[in-house]
Amino acid sequence: MGYALAQAALAVSPHVTLVSGPTALVPPPGAEFISVTTAQEMAEAVFARFEQCDVAIMAAAVCDFRPAEPAALKIKKTGFDGTLRLAPTIDILAELGKRRKSQVLVGFAAETDNLEANALDKLKRKRLDLIVANEAGAFEADTNAVTLFGRDGKAERLQEMPKPEVAAAIIRRILPLTS
Repeated sequence: MGYALAQAALAVSPHVTLVSGPTALVPPPGAEFISVTTAQEMAEAVFARFEQCDVAIMAAAVCDFRPAEPAALKIKKTGFDGTLRLAPTIDILAELGKRRKSQVLVGFAAETDNLEANALDKLKRKRLDLIVANEAGAFEADTNAVTLFGRDGKAERLQEMPKPEVAAAIIRRILPLTS
């Protein structure tokens, strides 16, 4: 979805930055591309550019946890007790919500249950202008069916369609928020 959104954004602005983790997808020509590997690298790249942007769309499902104590060497089966301690990663979207000034901030909510309630909660908690909610199974699909929720909580359900068409519809919904 992130790559489709970057492509759709290029149709309305020549200034698009795509921050992405590892993938086989090819960045759209014309977008500034920032490749990252970890959640921390993504946070740093996004925070470094956020103040200069007009719209931030956070479509990534960034890992919520990381190993609390990364191992310097391979962990052998014989020496592993089966317990891996985790530490939370930074919540990039929530931090952007705290830092925002006049930027339009858009998030995604991929849910397995209580889609509307969880999306509306995230919209408010993270101080978003718009949240795009979809079932978690859409990650590997070429199509998506989403529901857009604005600050007023009103739902706009989009029928299932190819991701580039979903992305274009999302960009059209964002444009009036920028004026």
